[in-house]
Amino acid sequence: SSSASASSSRSSPPAAPKRSTKAMKFDKLLSVPSVDLAALRELLWSGAPEEEPKFRAESWQILLGYLPPVRDRQGPGIAKKRDEYEELRRRHYQSEDGSGELGPHDAESGATLRQIRVDIPRTSPGLPIFSHPRIQALLERVLYIWSIRHPASGYVQGINDIATPFVVVLLAAEMRCAPQDINVDAAPEIILDAVEAGAYWCLTKFLSDIQDHYTAGQPGIQLMVQKLREIVHRIDEKLYNHLEAQGLDFLQFSFRWMNCLLLREFPFHCVIRLWDSYIAESLENFSSFHVYVCAVFLIYWSPQLKQMDFQQLMLFMQKLPTGKWKNQEIETLLAEAFVLKSLFHSSPKHLGLGPK
Repeated sequence: SSSASASSSRSSPPAAPKRSTKAMKFDKLLSVPSVDLAALRELLWSGAPEEEPKFRAESWQILLGYLPPVRDRQGPGIAKKRDEYEELRRRHYQSEDGSGELGPHDAESGATLRQIRVDIPRTSPGLPIFSHPRIQALLERVLYIWSIRHPASGYVQGINDIATPFVVVLLAAEMRCAPQDINVDAAPEIILDAVEAGAYWCLTKFLSDIQDHYTAGQPGIQLMVQKLREIVHRIDEKLYNHLEAQGLDFLQFSFRWMNCLLLREFPFHCVIRLWDSYIAESLENFSSFHVYVCAVFLIYWSPQLKQMDFQQLMLFMQKLPTGKWKNQEIETLLAEAFVLKSLFHSSPKHLGLGPK
């Protein structure tokens, strides 16, 4: 009877929170002696579980080559990478007294550091942790050391944005809390050092296949914008013609989408979900997949955009109304982009993307 069940529920202790099916799948996959990378890519593509931050952090670090997939090698592998980063810090960034004094440097590296210091306070303004002095100092070192180690491109605005998901995801896992609950003041120095080294190596790997986005003239970005233009022309010709008629060049609004990988267009939790799929794509594929995500994202606004003149278009594109977006909207974008890429990427002649 209902009264009997009520009395039994009163006497039983509260049940432990049940693990989601998704979390159980990640746990099973990540707890074996050697992680199956293909299976991990497939699982991560559909999004990591939000309730256990360690699964996302482990998956990202394994797929970006920072954490070895063989369990027995993980401890020594991470220790070696952290030591390497510590050595880079000593060599390129002397700041023992917290003054930001640099080691061997010249006018160019001094200019780089000044630019990084201008950009850091503008990084992810919606996220309180990035206004914290400890996180700003961590980010400054990561970006400066990366730029010194990659002289072909050096530091370019936008790379500061790209570093932020790694910092947040790794710190949330170390602090065992959701990203929005991170308390930077409570983080011991040893944890911030681990996060800093991890963020540096993950950023380095992530950028390794898109470095031509940041070399002189940013040819990689120019190419992606051209692809976006051609895809939209084929998929939504009316929108394409309207933008042309209003004199709005694709480069004017989509440069930032390519340069910052949509980081400035979505709430941060949506960016992290988007990056699950980006990191699950093989690194040489993710930038081409990104163009399809951008195409679907643009076409999503097509009904409104086709009613706007140049001035309205520019204002609208500068701050798209995604503030209330949830992961569900991102997953719809990803699914549609996947279909679009499957249809056209293997046969670029359909899109006019083949040899001219």
